This record gives sequence, C-alpha cells and structure tokens, in this order.
Amino acid sequence: MPQRRRLIGVIGSSIGTERHLRLAYEVGQLLAQRGAVLLCGGMTGVMQAAAQGAREAGGLTIGILPGANAFESPPNDYIEIPLFTGMREGRNYLIACASEGLIAIGGGYGTLSEIALGLRLGKPVVLLESWRFEIAEEPVEVPTACTAAEAVEMLWQRLPPLR
Repeated sequence: MPQRRRLIGVIGSSIGTERHLRLAYEVGQLLAQRGAVLLCGGMTGVMQAAAQGAREAGGLTIGILPGANAFESPPNDYIEIPLFTGMREGRNYLIACASEGLIAIGGGYGTLSEIALGLRLGKPVVLLESWRFEIAEEPVEVPTACTAAEAVEMLWQRLPPLR
C-alpha cells in the first residue's frame, strides 16, 4: 500500500519582503521534494511564493481561502486545489488544524494567530525569520531556523510517524 503524503502548512505575510519570498519559494521546493503536500492561505506574498516553489518542484498545493468563492478571494496561480471557506480570518484555524506541522515565514498578526493555534493544537511549528516570543503561562519551545533547508529539516524531525 502506498504511503500517504504529509500535509505541511506554510504561513506568512500576504506581502512579504524579498528575502521572505525567496525563503518561502525554497521551503515550497524542499517540501515538494520530500513528497509533502503544501497547505497555505492560497493568496499572495509568502503563500504564493511557497506554492510556486512547490508546484515548480512537482508538488501538490492546497489553498484555504478566506472568501466564499474565487471572486471574493482569488487564489494565486500556483494553487492547484482552492478551498473557499467564507470564514475570513477563521480560516486560520482550518490551516492550523489540517496541517501536520507549520513553517512560519515572516508574517503579521494573522501569522501569529496561526502559530498560536498550531501550538495550542499540539502541532510542531518552526519559525523562519518570524515572530519571537516567550509564553509566560507554560514553557514551550518554538524552534527558530536560519535557512529554508534548516526549517524543513527541523520540522521533519518534529513530525510524528505517519499512520
């Protein structure tokens, strides 16, 4: 029986700096090369760059979009499977919940919410030039990577075995 593929979330800003877009593209490529399916918010910036990297490396991309249809939230050109939710920011929970692990690249408050939701759900999260913080209530290690390759490897090491 063929082994199922990992579903990995890449989260980050809808704008993104040049550096963050390059890192996202590389992360997308590396995930596809490992056979993972890339899950993201399906829009612009880091999401588009990661999806482009994955698609150009032969990977499958899924976008969880905030609008109820393509008119409300057009998916970027590299999203193979767009899922329209009509949930606006509520889609962040779906991204965190559906992903087996998350790589955060840069990002604003939306990315911060996805990081927090992922951690709350017990998902492995790796930060790549993203938020830096301490959690006062309970100590939680949120690993920080310096390169795309390091981020993918760090996440891979933290994923539970496939079932």
